[in-house]
Amino acid sequence: MYSAPLPLAGRTSDLSGSIIDSCASLLARQQHDIVRFAVGAPSDDLLPVDMLDECYARPSAGKYGYGATEGEAALVEQILALSESAGTPTSADRILVTTGGMQGLDLAFRLFVDPGDLVIVEGPTYTNGSVTARGYGARLMQVPVDEDGMVVDALPDLVASAGQPPKVIYTVPTFQNPSGVTLTLERRRRLLELAEQWGAMIVDDDPYGMLRFTGEEVPGFLSIAPGHPLVFSVRTFSKIIAPGLRIGWVDADARLQPLLISARQAMDTCTSMPTQRLVTQFVASGQLAAHLSRTTGLFRERKDAMRAALERTFGADARVTDPEGGFFLWLTFTGRYAHADTEAMFEPAIREGVAFIPGPAFSIDGSFRQSLRLSYATSGPERIEEGVRRLQRAVDLVAAPV
Repeated sequence: MYSAPLPLAGRTSDLSGSIIDSCASLLARQQHDIVRFAVGAPSDDLLPVDMLDECYARPSAGKYGYGATEGEAALVEQILALSESAGTPTSADRILVTTGGMQGLDLAFRLFVDPGDLVIVEGPTYTNGSVTARGYGARLMQVPVDEDGMVVDALPDLVASAGQPPKVIYTVPTFQNPSGVTLTLERRRRLLELAEQWGAMIVDDDPYGMLRFTGEEVPGFLSIAPGHPLVFSVRTFSKIIAPGLRIGWVDADARLQPLLISARQAMDTCTSMPTQRLVTQFVASGQLAAHLSRTTGLFRERKDAMRAALERTFGADARVTDPEGGFFLWLTFTGRYAHADTEAMFEPAIREGVAFIPGPAFSIDGSFRQSLRLSYATSGPERIEEGVRRLQRAVDLVAAPV
């Protein structure tokens, strides 16, 4: 049998995969009860299963054939209407339907990143975004995040220290994954100014913007600067309807659409036609607004329940963010638990019956060891209470108070 090394491409050394997705596979193999704070998705009881099944069952000519690479015209029409209602009017020649938001990120980095190009990411950041950029040979630089989102004013000094301008600035500006914080309007404007100064693309990854349950809306980049050619927006239906749909879209300068279509045709030709028809019917029927109204109210209830349980359990020994929407809290151990290592805590927590994502998974350098991400979207208040009790047991096993 042939035993010599396989003829791998050099870029495979930069393929690190997703710790988040690997966690989902790990959880699927467990046989005991686990409170799943690690999962960035709504619990099954929040999915509009009956409505989706009803839409899917409707007959539709051409439903199982190939479709246009840029997306079904009827779905693009619904996306345009959603964008209009969100204060970001756009046009069909800027829209490309994708197989989930992740394909939108892959397309962005494929189009804009050459090996050695500098890509700015948030710290902490969404792992799947940073590993995709690294897979195209990007040199990553991390910019801090505080309660107002990316610390944009830190960028000039960071870029000067890097010795080259960034090609891409990657941000999750609204209810950020993993921290839950939102980039302020002032910082969004400043980031646009810096992008113009450097000629850098802003990859605007916003899966959660429609999941606001309190506070005031913050205008998006394309609301502040309609049609800006340096903004590449990535959106998805996975978070607002159901994760298994795997349908998203990008909104980008119309001059990019031929390149986007060519790149898509080298990947998967088109997004699933049955699923495009399903989403089109669901959105066109007017059911999305009622669904979001119900789920965002429950997300707020769950977020409040989680923050209250964490406060009772850890008190001043943990700092916890307070998002106004989305799925996630970011917890950082302090005080008596300041020596905690959340990676070391992960396996004991699984044994205790609770799952989270350790902080280092959201860094490019193994930092945030005292932090972890918790999703409140997956569990009701009683289940959240139980999960926090299990988390405390895991914390005490690995990082007993000093």
